[in-house]
Amino acid sequence: MKIKLALHWKIIIGMVLGLIFGFILLQIEGGKDFSSNWIKPIGTIFIKLLKLIAVPLILASLIKGISDLKDISKFKIIGLRTIVVYVFTTIIAISIGLILVNVFEPGNGVSNETVSKLTDTYSESSGVQQKLSTASKQKDIGPLQFIEDMVPDNVFKAFSDNRLMLQVIFISIFLGISMLLIGDNKAKPLKSIFDSLNDVVLKMVDLIMLTAPYAVFALLANVVVSSDDPEILMALLKYAFVIVFGLILMIVVYCTLVLLYTKTNPIWFLKQISPAQLLAFSTSSSAATLPVTMERVEKHIGVDKEVSSFVLPVGATINMDGTSLYQAVAAVFICQALAFDITFSDQLTIVLTALLASIGTAAVPGAGMVMLVIVLESIGFPAEKLAIGIALIFAVDRPLDMFRTVVNITGDATVSMVVGKSVGKFNSKQTII
Repeated sequence: MKIKLALHWKIIIGMVLGLIFGFILLQIEGGKDFSSNWIKPIGTIFIKLLKLIAVPLILASLIKGISDLKDISKFKIIGLRTIVVYVFTTIIAISIGLILVNVFEPGNGVSNETVSKLTDTYSESSGVQQKLSTASKQKDIGPLQFIEDMVPDNVFKAFSDNRLMLQVIFISIFLGISMLLIGDNKAKPLKSIFDSLNDVVLKMVDLIMLTAPYAVFALLANVVVSSDDPEILMALLKYAFVIVFGLILMIVVYCTLVLLYTKTNPIWFLKQISPAQLLAFSTSSSAATLPVTMERVEKHIGVDKEVSSFVLPVGATINMDGTSLYQAVAAVFICQALAFDITFSDQLTIVLTALLASIGTAAVPGAGMVMLVIVLESIGFPAEKLAIGIALIFAVDRPLDMFRTVVNITGDATVSMVVGKSVGKFNSKQTII
């Protein structure tokens, strides 16, 4: 008798085997080179495939969702409620981070020897310097720059770069609203094209997901092989624990919202979204995971496409709950470790800056560290110590990025359920009340 495993179990098996294989390669001479040449490309191709369909998926889904509304006032309601709930969950995430880092004070346990070792290892690395350079450019932009950047001047240029996701969303919304305004009869030919495109792209998602267990194996094996000095990782264990604990609490917050507002079993919700969570963990990218998140939320959780097609792409771009929590913990941790005193008003500044910095931040690996530099500069952290501060946490950023991306996409799915429930567009088969 042939046993058919569910997708999430296949992915979990792939993750476990990938971790084991990665540790085996570490013990073999030339293991890192083997991983780089033969294992890493498999995971890279998988991520590229997911990113490949992200733009056409957003375009087709958003246009279909908006054109199906029939009434433009419904879109205004969905849009406003989405932004309000996203801001609400982000503030909760930042607050949890600040409470935990002040209670546990992980920075006070870092020795001067460890600080020196981390500084020597990472402060001059290209990765740290790149993050500082990017943040410096971001700091100098005006308060409305993200809105200006949202509006493209070339449609084809917007479609050619996944980092311009907000522009793709703008184009899709603009086109969808225009189709609503000209009426069903005139818009019908164009709508049928986008309806078909949406079906085709969703089928592409299904085909790509057939390779997910093998891709996850490759991604996790490469993470292990390319991991940093174990001694350094142990020195930062308390800091990592605080962040992971905070991220777990955010998952609890989401489950509470799901239970109390949508009347849905939170265990069932986590089970349905688990393939997307596992991919988010493996890829560290909300954007790459977006096609899978949309598929799980629509087909398996029961949120209507009219809601999910707007809420999820917007969330993948501006809703960074896991990343915002990390900003709060990392900023205070660096201040504690380097003996930089911060006041209560400084911590309020962290809340506001982390909230604003999350809007428009690219949904790609490592974007959180760029945000962190902006947050640190907002509280007057010495510019000459920024490289040292970033170096302190650079070693554990990649594994923590994996965890916070899981929270990011779980938050997106939760908000889509909440908004869907509020406008009567959520049809869960697992309601408990």
